[in-house]
Amino acid sequence: MKRFAGVVSVGVLLGGMIAAPASAAAAPGAPALAPAVPGAPASAAAERVSAQATGLGQLTDLVAQRIEVGDLVAASKFGTDKPIDDPAREQVVLDQARASAVQLGIDPEETATFFRDQIGASKVVQRGLFARWTAHPAEAPTTRPDLNEIRATLDKLTTELLQALRSTTNVRHAGVRCVVELTTSSITTGFEHRLDRLHTQAFSGAVGHVCS
Repeated sequence: MKRFAGVVSVGVLLGGMIAAPASAAAAPGAPALAPAVPGAPASAAAERVSAQATGLGQLTDLVAQRIEVGDLVAASKFGTDKPIDDPAREQVVLDQARASAVQLGIDPEETATFFRDQIGASKVVQRGLFARWTAHPAEAPTTRPDLNEIRATLDKLTTELLQALRSTTNVRHAGVRCVVELTTSSITTGFEHRLDRLHTQAFSGAVGHVCS
């Protein structure tokens, strides 16, 4: 996959329109959400640009879900000797992604690049939350989620993401059309998940190679 210049607009638009201050506190053990956007439509239906209409809506929604799970990963590791970087686990995820891509008939290296971006996005969230919780101990989680249960959730999301990659093969290889549709879907997803600045930064990296 290559990164189209137009994809930069995803991060810029999301950052300018929906990101909350990075210091916003996250509920212990739960994904951090930004406050409602001032002036945003009150109705969810009015707020939503139909994600499915673009063809990439399901994919960007799953990406956001995976990023939010990064909060739980961070909470499970914070205050322990478990490192944020786990090269062995990451390699397993990438190898499995390649193998699944072959079975699904999609490009294995593009797929591995996509999942490498997802892993990187999770690390952005984990590092950001570690820094926040270290600087503001009162905001640190008071419970520690089970990492094995979290990994089961991530495995389920991986299966769903692979299917979404397969179903969006044509649009992801459609050049400028993909960039436009990715931007639209990303803005919608950002609003729906109320991503704060940290999670928006992670999301922008996670979708950086969606368009091929």
